[in-house]
Amino acid sequence: MTKQAVIIGAGPAGLTAAYELLRTTSIHPLILESDTQVGGLSRTVNFSGNRMDIGGHRFFTKAPRVQAMWDSLMPRASAPALDDRLLHRSCTLDPQGVDPEETDRVFLGRQRVSRILYRHKFFDYPVSLNRTTIRNLGIPAMAGIGCSYLYSCFHKQPENTLEDFMINRFGEKLYRTFFAGYTEKVWGLSPKNLSADWGSQRIKGISIGAVLKDLFQRTFHIQPKEVQTSLIERFLYPKFGPGQFYETLRDEVLRLGGEIRMGATVTGFTGREDKTLCAVQYRDREGKLQQVPADFVLSTMPVKDLASGLPQDWLSSKARETAADLPYRDFVTAGLLVDRLELKNETDHPTLNHMVPDCWIYVQEPDVKLGRLQIFNNWSPYLVRDPLHTLWIGLEYFCQEGDALWSMTDNDFISFAAKELETIHVIRPGAVQEGHVVRMKKAYPAYYGSYEDFPRLRQELDTIPNLYCMGRNGQHRYNNMDHSMLSAMTAVDLIRQGKTDKTALWQVNTEQEYQEMETQEGQSHEK
Repeated sequence: MTKQAVIIGAGPAGLTAAYELLRTTSIHPLILESDTQVGGLSRTVNFSGNRMDIGGHRFFTKAPRVQAMWDSLMPRASAPALDDRLLHRSCTLDPQGVDPEETDRVFLGRQRVSRILYRHKFFDYPVSLNRTTIRNLGIPAMAGIGCSYLYSCFHKQPENTLEDFMINRFGEKLYRTFFAGYTEKVWGLSPKNLSADWGSQRIKGISIGAVLKDLFQRTFHIQPKEVQTSLIERFLYPKFGPGQFYETLRDEVLRLGGEIRMGATVTGFTGREDKTLCAVQYRDREGKLQQVPADFVLSTMPVKDLASGLPQDWLSSKARETAADLPYRDFVTAGLLVDRLELKNETDHPTLNHMVPDCWIYVQEPDVKLGRLQIFNNWSPYLVRDPLHTLWIGLEYFCQEGDALWSMTDNDFISFAAKELETIHVIRPGAVQEGHVVRMKKAYPAYYGSYEDFPRLRQELDTIPNLYCMGRNGQHRYNNMDHSMLSAMTAVDLIRQGKTDKTALWQVNTEQEYQEMETQEGQSHEK
């Protein structure tokens, strides 16, 4: 009898797990997705022909398995995209690929430009010690930053908090200038109240030293041995946004015999006396309670919801309390269609209609709540219905479900977002032609509060032999997209190998894990 794996969630991890099960095992995957659209946070929302990338997703990875999967499902461009062609910009092309003007299923090669907007001026992201920074801040401020950084080099402090982590790498003055306020926007807490785990997870090797090393290597054309993710200059991007890739992956899962039930919200689990799961309960789109048998459960649902649905005596009261109190940050993004921005393109990057070349802009202006500003035209001109005459931009806000931002009506939110852009001189009054609002619950697992007790909760979850936690919310870890996919591949590896030790599953996003995987990949190719 064919075994069945019930996969909770049709985001990057869930779809990848189904695909890997179909490719490498005889296990039948059944995906239960509560939404009406696949892709999770990596979806693409289509509003009147203008497409929104929810969060901004670069397709860049150091993991060969993930890269191989991307390449197998979507070819690269053999000819320039619309904007590259019209502007005669140099771009990376694949002679074996396809023409994006003739084919929709294609990866474009895009250039990363991301900057910080602070005091109505642009600064490089990550922060660079160049003439622009010196001019914008002034010699006295730069001298203070330099002295502060040198002091931090010789007076390292224990890294108990995110503030400690950043000061050790950037010095206190640069931290106060560029990181403290923005981090509080994102997480709703001062970095002194956040765990250093956030820094080790998200910015790893980035520091002033890393920035200077990168600047030196690029100046003297030295090829770096490895590239920090935040410093990459080019990346792959689907013609119609990341959701297009996951829709392609969904179609491949269905073609291979997998099953996906949309509008299916998981509510609980049934288990045996030996503490193995045997069934998953869910409510379908009509609200009816359903149950499906499960030999394996691969979960990307928020850990707090997973824990509440497990049999009552399977977790200790402390673990249940930890799960119930796990913190999250929610996310609201507004797509606004405008004819132009008031920002001037003073870079060397040519753009259509002379718009600024940024994929996204980190807004560190203290007088607005806006966190980041995306310019979808620069991600892909095909995201925009009329890229030659309009700009389609995304305003990203970090909030809590139920707070004032979250609870605004769509019309009020669009008006509020437009007013914020006017305040910092990004658009003129009356520039917005139309807009659309998207809300995402539990977009960012947070590293404070009960998270300090998460290791104990994880240990107890791992005692359930046929439960595999993967993906961003499934592991309560601020994963990149490729990490989430890699966690799914690792979960399938463990199932195929009959292993119940989940250690490898929780190590997926470490640099050591990347190196081990690269070694394993090389050995497998040699065989």
